[in-house]
Formats: sequence, structure tokens, C-alpha cells
Amino acid sequence: MQKVRLGKTELEVSKNGFGALPIQRISKKEAVYLLQKAFYHGINYFDTARAYSDSEEKLGAAFSYTRDKLIISTKTAAQTAEEFWKDLDESLLKLQTDYIDIYQFHNPAFCPKPGDETGLYDAALKAKEQGKIRHIGITNHRLAVAEEAIASGLYETMQFPFSYLAAEADIRVVELCKEADMGFIAMKGLSGGLIHNSAAAFAFMAQPQYAHVAPIWGIQKEKELDEFLSYEVCPPVLAKELQAEIDGDRKELSGDFCRGCGYCMPCPAGIEINNCARMSLMLRRAPQEAWLSPEWQAKMQKIDGCMHCNKCKKKCPYGLDTPALLAKNYEDYKTFL
Repeated sequence: MQKVRLGKTELEVSKNGFGALPIQRISKKEAVYLLQKAFYHGINYFDTARAYSDSEEKLGAAFSYTRDKLIISTKTAAQTAEEFWKDLDESLLKLQTDYIDIYQFHNPAFCPKPGDETGLYDAALKAKEQGKIRHIGITNHRLAVAEEAIASGLYETMQFPFSYLAAEADIRVVELCKEADMGFIAMKGLSGGLIHNSAAAFAFMAQPQYAHVAPIWGIQKEKELDEFLSYEVCPPVLAKELQAEIDGDRKELSGDFCRGCGYCMPCPAGIEINNCARMSLMLRRAPQEAWLSPEWQAKMQKIDGCMHCNKCKKKCPYGLDTPALLAKNYEDYKTFL
């Protein structure tokens, strides 16, 4: 399987990384089977997080016997040093390991640094000295935080959204990581489900200028795993047909749209923002029947109860006017009923 050097970490990870967020939705038995199948077919990099409910526990069950042959990254959303140590100890326990290859700060609103009032980076350094973590990374959806983290030289890896729908500013983050010899881990390679052709997504990532990019694909079903494994045997080429599809998606999905990241949640009014705010796209890019069910009509109707507290707007890492986007999507939704 094609490998990617993760910058100054010198870790060699499979070009197809396994994003373990979705396995929290399946049984332990199903998850262990998927994880082990991925490993036996050459995938050696698995990414999870303390926030992904039982994902770490399932990884631990699958790989406690072969820990030294794979690379695991996990994340902490801790806001204090005390929370950091609690998360780290819990992750080590659940993963059934005594070290984590890449320990990442999970989408912080700021860039943790030595000596700051949170004590987070100092705690990470101490954990590294103790051998509990081997490399310090950061994940983010905010351009400003990502750029600051790269410029700081404090981090060995950056996990950031990247797909063929990326804006120029996002592509610049990828380039800056390469210049800084910082490992770049691409999340949301399918743009939160808006990209339907995984072959096109893979072919885009496989271009020479992105040889340093390590994409992680969220996998929940065996057919999804088989799809990505097949690209190692017969790699899709970015020829006319796939390029035309990419160009079409870029045209349709340009401008402000919800990526479904969920960082705006929970909503005080009970609105399922991460789906409702992109309903117009889902209606046009997926079978409509599922989104027009009585259950979804009730969920969309909750938009009428928006309190305009603007909490979602402040939390949005993409700077979207979320209340306005919700209202716009609801008006469009009603035209389908």
C-alpha cells in the first residue's frame, strides 16, 4: 500500500487512513472485524478521539495484540491541564496501550502554547517526556488557528478539512504544512457527505502535489472499506470524466454552505443544525424521500423556534451566518412538500 511520510514525525502511514468516528455507530463485533480487515489489507493508520464515545474502546479490542505494527492518533478537547491528564489516561486505558503515536488537541478555538494560562501544551510536553505520547498534533477547522499553529513550529502534525472543494486559503494550509515539514492529515475528504464519488476524491488526493497529504476516510460499512482498498489495487486516475465531475461539484458547491461539522451543536432550540443548515444540498444530492419524512419535517419545523441567540454563528469555524442559513434552507425545504 502507498505510504505517506508524516513530516518531521518520520512516521510512514498508509495513504488510506481509517477514520474511526463512524464505528461508534456499529457493534463492537462489527467494528473489530472492520478494523482488523483494514489492517490485514495494509492500512496501518487509525484516527479516533476521546469524544467519539466507544471508538477508542473498539480500537483497543481490535489491536491490543499487534500495537507495534500500527499508528494510532487520538484527540483531547481538554480546556485545562487537569482535563488533559484525565483524557489521556482514559484514552490509554480504552486503547489498551501504554503510548499514543500522535496526540492531538481537538479543534481548539486558540493555539495552545508553552506557558499559556491553560497549561495544555506544557502538559503535552510532559506526557511526551514520559513516553505516553510520541508526537504532538493539532486538529482544526479555523483557518486562523491552523495558520498560527503552523507558524509556531510547536506541532508535528495538522489535521484539517481538505477535499477537492477546498478554497484557495485551505489549499494554502496544505502548502504551508509541506514547507514546514509538518505532517498533514486530511479530514472530511468527502466534505461531510457532499462528495458522492469517492474515486474522484481519492484521485484528487493522489496528485503529485499532495503526495505529503494523508487522508483519513470515515468508515462504517464493509463496502466502504472495500471501495477504498480497491483504489490501492486499481488507482482511479484524474482523467476527463472524473475531472468533469469535480468541476461540476465545485460549481454547485461554491460559496457559503454548511459542511456538517457539528461544532455549532447543541442548539438551545433543539435544532439539528448540522443537517438542517445544509438541507437544500442534501435534497438535491441524495434521494429526497428520506429527507421528506414526517420525522424530518418535524426537525425542520424547529427552525421556526430559532431564538437568534447567535451561539451557533459564534461557534461556526467557517464564519457562516448560521441562523440566516437555517431560515433559507427551511424556506427551500417547504417548496418540496
